[in-house]
Amino acid sequence: MTRAQGLRPAFLLVLLGAVLLVLCLLSIALGARGIPLDQVLRALAGHPDSRLVDNVVWTVRVPRTALGVTAGAALGLAGALMQALTRNPLADPGVLGVSAGAAFAIVFSVAVLGLGSLLGYIWFAFAGAFAAGVVVFLLGRMGRSGLTPVKLALAGIAMTSLLTSLTSAIVLTAPEALNRYRFWSAGSLADQGGETVLRVLPFVAAGALLAMACAPALNSLALGDDVAASLGRRLGLIRLQGVAAVTLLTGATVSVIGPVVFLGLVIPHAARALAERAGIGPDHRWLLPLSAMLAPCLLLAADITGRMVARPVEIQAGVLIAFLGGPFFIAMVRRRKLAEV
Repeated sequence: MTRAQGLRPAFLLVLLGAVLLVLCLLSIALGARGIPLDQVLRALAGHPDSRLVDNVVWTVRVPRTALGVTAGAALGLAGALMQALTRNPLADPGVLGVSAGAAFAIVFSVAVLGLGSLLGYIWFAFAGAFAAGVVVFLLGRMGRSGLTPVKLALAGIAMTSLLTSLTSAIVLTAPEALNRYRFWSAGSLADQGGETVLRVLPFVAAGALLAMACAPALNSLALGDDVAASLGRRLGLIRLQGVAAVTLLTGATVSVIGPVVFLGLVIPHAARALAERAGIGPDHRWLLPLSAMLAPCLLLAADITGRMVARPVEIQAGVLIAFLGGPFFIAMVRRRKLAEV
C-alpha cells in the first residue's frame, strides 16, 4: 500500500478543511480592492485598520465567501446524492428539473408578480424547485414497475424541457424578467448580503442532514435494487428522502446563485478518486462529506479567479467552472470509460 492509499479519511477531511480555510481568507482578501492578509485577520478579530477595510470585509467579502461555502457544499452533496440515487455517473441535480423549476419561478415572479428583489423572489424560486422535484418523483413512480432510476431520470428530463419552454416564453415577452434571468443564469456569488446566506442556510442544513441520513442506504442501493430490498431497505422511502434532500440543497442554492453547471457533476468523481487513494472505497458515509468539502473549494477558487483576471470587471464563477470543468470532465470520462455506461 502506498503512502497516498494509506491516508486516513479523517486526515483527508482535515486537509481539505485547511485548503478551504485558505481559500476563504483569499476570497476575503482579493478582489477589485486588495486587502493584505494581516489587515483581513485584524478585521475578522474585531480590530480593523480602518472603517473602509471593516466595511469591505464584513459587508461584502465575508457574506460572499460564506455564500460560496454554503452553495458549494450544497451542490457537491446534491451531485453525489443524485449520482448515487440514479446509479448514473453522468447524472447531476439538474436531471430532477430542480434548476428549471427555480428558473421558471424566478421569471414568473418577476414578470407576472412584479417582484424585483432577491428577498422577494427567493421563496418563489425555492417553491418552484421543490414543486418540480415532487412532480418528477410522482411521475417517476407511475406504472407497474414503480420508481426506478431510469424512470426518475426520464421524468426529470421531461420536466426540464417543459419548464425551460415556459420560461423562454415568459422571458421573450418581459424585458425585466429577461434581465433578471440573464444575471441569475450566469452563476454568481456577487451582490449577496449576509441576510441572504441566513435565509438559505436552514434549507441547506436540512438537506444536508437528509443526505447524510441516506448514506448507509446508498451503500446498499449501489448493489442493486434487489439486493438492497433483500437487506431490508425500503427503496421508495430512500428515494423520496433523497429527492427531498436534492430539492432542498439545489433549490435553495440555485435560487440565489444560479445554475452552476459541472459543479455537482464533476465533484463526486473527484471525491471518489480521493476516496480510492485514501483506501476508503465507495462508502457514501465518506463520499458525501468529501463532496461537500471539495465543491466549495472549487467554487471559491473560480470566484477568486473571476475577480482577478479582468479587474475591475468580474467573470462569473459559473462561467469559469463551466470553462474549466468541461475539459476536466471529458478527461475523466475518457479515463474511467464512463462513455460506455
